[in-house]
Amino acid sequence: MALIRMDNIGIVVEDLDATVDFFRALGLELEGRATIEGEWAGRVTGLGDQHVEIAMMRMPDGHGRLELSRFIRPPVVADHRNAPVNALGYLRVMFAVDDIDETLARLSKRGAELVGEVVRYQDAYRLCYIRGPEGLLIGLAQELS
Repeated sequence: MALIRMDNIGIVVEDLDATVDFFRALGLELEGRATIEGEWAGRVTGLGDQHVEIAMMRMPDGHGRLELSRFIRPPVVADHRNAPVNALGYLRVMFAVDDIDETLARLSKRGAELVGEVVRYQDAYRLCYIRGPEGLLIGLAQELS
């Protein structure tokens, strides 16, 4: 048996519409929206009776997805949005962009805030972290040629 691919990364949010808009502005495409509920879904997650709205966002190259989820039932039980970069657990998603300055300017109009500063890593990358909608930590990387 072999690993085939990473299918998606799940992110739980409060404002699904605003988060979809933000990731569309970044360049992801909305693949679809759905409501997930029922006994079968609770068996997968271990949460029992659940009701969740999801939006599946696809990378422009088709090779990755973000699954954005808004839990209606059961309620959210923890909040990691203000965790620092060195917190344990899943923390951020990193996107490769062709122009980090243009991307920052575009996303700042949608509330994104630079965490530290844009830095140069050798002659390979320009990198930064931003806080996106609801404080989500997002990395941006521009490959230098």
